[in-house]
Amino acid sequence: MRAPLQWLREYSDPDLDTPAIADRLTMTGTKVEAILRHGVDALDNFVVGRVLEAEQHPNADRLRVCLVDIGEHDPSQIVCGAPNVAAGQTVAVARPGAVMPDGSRLGKAKLRGVESNGMILAEDELAIGTEHDGIMVLEPDGLVPGTPLKDVLSIATDVLELEITSNRPDCLGIYGVAREVHAATGAALAPPPWRADPGASADVQGATVNVECPDLCPRFTARVFEDVKIAPSPPWLKARLMAAGQRPISNVVDITNYVMLLTGQPLHAFDLDRVQGATLTVRRARDGEQIETLDGQTRTLDSGMVLIEDTAGPTSIAGVMGGARSEVGADTTRVLMEAANWDGANIHRTSLKLGLRSEASARFEKQLQPEQAMEAQAVSTRLMIELCGARLVPGTIDVGGDGPPPKTIRLRDARITSLLGAEIPRARCVEILNALQFTTADADDGLDVTVPAFRRGDVTREADLIEEVARLDGLEKLPATLPSRHGASGRLTARQRLRRRAADVLAAQGLHEIVGWSFAHPDLADRLRLADGDERRNTLRLENPISTDVSLLRTTLLGSMLDVARHNRSRGAGTLRLFEAGAVYLPTASGQLPREPYYVGALLTGTVRPPSWRDGHPPAVDFFAAKGVLQGLMDALEADWGLEPAPEPFLHPGRAARVVVAGDDAGWIGEVHPLVAAQWDLRDTVAAFELNLDAVPEPATTLYHGVTGFPDVREDIAVVVPEHVTAAELLALVRRAGGRLLADAGVFDVYRDPERLGEGNVSLALRLTYRAGDRTLTDEEVAERREAIAEVVAGELGGRIRAS
Repeated sequence: MRAPLQWLREYSDPDLDTPAIADRLTMTGTKVEAILRHGVDALDNFVVGRVLEAEQHPNADRLRVCLVDIGEHDPSQIVCGAPNVAAGQTVAVARPGAVMPDGSRLGKAKLRGVESNGMILAEDELAIGTEHDGIMVLEPDGLVPGTPLKDVLSIATDVLELEITSNRPDCLGIYGVAREVHAATGAALAPPPWRADPGASADVQGATVNVECPDLCPRFTARVFEDVKIAPSPPWLKARLMAAGQRPISNVVDITNYVMLLTGQPLHAFDLDRVQGATLTVRRARDGEQIETLDGQTRTLDSGMVLIEDTAGPTSIAGVMGGARSEVGADTTRVLMEAANWDGANIHRTSLKLGLRSEASARFEKQLQPEQAMEAQAVSTRLMIELCGARLVPGTIDVGGDGPPPKTIRLRDARITSLLGAEIPRARCVEILNALQFTTADADDGLDVTVPAFRRGDVTREADLIEEVARLDGLEKLPATLPSRHGASGRLTARQRLRRRAADVLAAQGLHEIVGWSFAHPDLADRLRLADGDERRNTLRLENPISTDVSLLRTTLLGSMLDVARHNRSRGAGTLRLFEAGAVYLPTASGQLPREPYYVGALLTGTVRPPSWRDGHPPAVDFFAAKGVLQGLMDALEADWGLEPAPEPFLHPGRAARVVVAGDDAGWIGEVHPLVAAQWDLRDTVAAFELNLDAVPEPATTLYHGVTGFPDVREDIAVVVPEHVTAAELLALVRRAGGRLLADAGVFDVYRDPERLGEGNVSLALRLTYRAGDRTLTDEEVAERREAIAEVVAGELGGRIRAS
C-alpha cells in the first residue's frame, strides 16, 4: 500500500522527518518497504501565474506566445501549445530550473525562433492528474501571481510503500496508518473523517436490497443520491489519488477510490437508472453464470461465488469488481452508493478462481469488519454533496447491521512479565492500548481491555494484547531470556547433537552447506531413472503448490543438490563440494501422514583438490573421493558402518554401493550416471552420497585410552582370494581373526596375474598393525595371530596367504 506522507500528516503529524517515521513504523510492525518521491522537485520554481496576453506564434499555427505575470518585476514570455490558453487565466507555471516528474530539469528554450522562459503546466506535468490536452486553469480567488504553487496544490510528497500483513486490514487505509503513527510516535491523532455523518438511518424510498446469503454478506449498506453532476475531480483529490497510485477518472468514481484509500473500506457506485427495477439482490452465483466486468472481460462464475444482481440479471461480482452494465458514466444523474461487508475467505477463493485481483478484493479477503461500511458511507456522503452537487435521498439501506458486541479480555501483569521476560508498568500498558484505541479499565491483577471493532479479527486473546504492548513499547528493549518451562534445560537432544555434528564434520571437510526446496519437480523421478516400483517414485502431490515446477514433496536430496550444482557450474564455478541436510517425505499407507526421515547428502564434482605449482592438474573426483568424505563423517559419528555393492538407477554401474549401518540399509554412495548428470548439464564426473541419519545410532559414551609406551608390530601380507570377494569382506574377516591384538588393518595394493595366481583370483596386499597396551609383543604372539588369519581366510573364503 502507498501512503502519501502529506495526506498522512493531515491526521497525525509527528515532528519527525520521513526516514524517522518510516523507521518507527517498521520497528512497531508496520513495515516500510521503500520511501518514494511523487511529484516535482526544486519547488521554489513552481509558482502561480496570470496570463496577461496570449498571441499567435508567428511561425507555428498551434503555438501561442504568452506574457505571464509570475510576481516578478517584468512578465515572463512563455510559448504554450495548449489550445485552451487565454488571457486572464490563473495558471500553474514552472520557471527555468524546475525539476519535472520524470526527473528532467526545465531550462530556457527557443520554440520556432521565439524564446520561452518556462512552461504553463497541464495536470500530468505536475503528476496531480492525467489530463494533458490543455493547461490546468486555477480558480483565481485570492491567488496572487508569484505565490508558491506548493501552498496551493499538493505537487510533491514523500510516499511510504507499506507491507501490510494479512492480520491488519485496518492499516489498508490512511487513517488506520495514522493511528499507528500516533501510537508509535505520540503525535496527536485527528478525529476520524467519518465522525460527522450527513446521512440518516431511516428507510430509503425508491431502492431495495435483498440479501439471500447473510453468511457471505454480513452487512450491506446503500444510499441514494440524485441530481448528481459528473465532472472531473478537483486538483487536490486528483493529487492524492495519483500519489497513492490511483488514476483519476471522474468525481463519483474518484470519491469511491478516495474513501477506500482513506478508510480501508471499498465502495461501489451504481448508476441507479441502470439498475433494473431499482432492486439489488445478493445471492450465490449459479454454475456457468456469466457477467461482463468493468474491465470489459466476460467472467464465468460458479456456485461458490457471490454476485449482486438486479431484476435483469448480474450487475457485479461481490467484493471483487463491478459490472459494466450498471457503471457510472458521463450521463449519470442518480447514484446508489454501496458499502458492504463480505466473507474474506470467500472473496479470496473467488479472486483466485477468476484470476482477478482488485484493490477491493485485496482488502475484503483480509476480512474487514461490518462497522467499517458505515464509516465509509459517512465520508462518501459528505464528498458526494460537496464535489458532485448531489442531493442525498433521506435514509440508509442497512441489511445486517454492526458486528458482534466488543470483546473484553483480561490482561494480567504477571502474564506480561512471564511471556516477555521483562516487566512493563501497568501505566505504560494503558498508554499504549489507549493510543491504539483500545478501552481499558483497572482490574485486581491487571487490566480489562475492550477490543475496538476494527481489531476484532486480530486481537482475540491475552497473548495478542501482550504483543501490542511489546511492539509499541519496543521489542528491541526486551532482554534475551529463555522462556519459563518446567523440566527444560535448554540443551539439544541427542538426536539434534548428532545432526549438528554431521553438519559440522562436513563443513570442516570443506563442503558448503546448501538449503534446497522441500519440493520437487514432477519429472524428477524420470530424470533419475527410478523404476515404477521404487518408493522414491511415489511422491506426494501438493494441493496448492506455489508453482507447477515444485508441486511434489521430495523423496531424495539428490535432485536439489544437482539443481544447485547446475546453477553454480553455469556461472563459471569449477570444483564444487556441497552438502545438504533435511527431511525427505516417503509415502506410507493410504490416508496416513508420510514418513519424514532426516537425510544428509553430499555432492562433489571437479577436482579432488585445487591445482598448485607442484600439481597443476590434480585428479578428478570419483567414487573414492566421496567415500573419503563419508569415511570422515561416519568416523566422527562413531558409527559401525560399511559398504556393499548395490546398483542404483541413477548411479554409474560398478561405481555404486549401499551404505550399511549396524547391519541395516542406510543410504547409497557412488558416481552419478553420465546420462543422469547430462540432464543437469554436468559433463564432469559427479560423485555423491545420501545417508539416512535417523538410521545412525546415537554415539555411546566415548572411552579414552592412554597412548601405550610399547611399540607396534607391523607386517605386510598378500592374500589371494577369489575375484568375487570384496576388500571389505576380507578386512572384516581379518579383523575378527586378529583378535584384540590386531590394532589396524588396511588394503594398500591389488595384484592380478592369472599365470601366478590362477584364473579368477586376485591378490590383496594388507598392512597389519599389532599392539598390546601392557607389553611388547613377541614374534610368537604375532605368528599365532597370522596363522589364525590364514586359517580363517582359507576356511571361509577359499583363499591363501601368498608367500612371495
